[in-house]
Amino acid sequence: MPLNIEDFDMFATPAFAQAAGGGFAGGLGGFMPLILIFGIMYFLMIRPQQKKVKQHQAMVAAVRKGDQIVTAGGLIGKVTKVNTDNEVEVEISSGVKVKVVQHTISQVLNKTEPAK
Repeated sequence: MPLNIEDFDMFATPAFAQAAGGGFAGGLGGFMPLILIFGIMYFLMIRPQQKKVKQHQAMVAAVRKGDQIVTAGGLIGKVTKVNTDNEVEVEISSGVKVKVVQHTISQVLNKTEPAK
């Protein structure tokens, strides 16, 4: 029994139907889930991270002599000198002073009052 091409017409019809239509509205509708996912990621991940970075920069900029700090490496010490080239001199023990890059300060434990 030979095969006729007419037997395969029913398989070709859905393929032609899928290619029809489209246009600008159909293409934009396909991108809507991606736009929605990016919007959700912005408000749940990117924006809070930017806020945290700004808070850290403000904290580091406000460090002054006498503050007790914690560095990213886990050292706890008292600030003895703030240099203008993004360095801070920290006393970690009596007579032991180390220079620390300002941006490695992870936390300020005790804030000193500014001199009046």
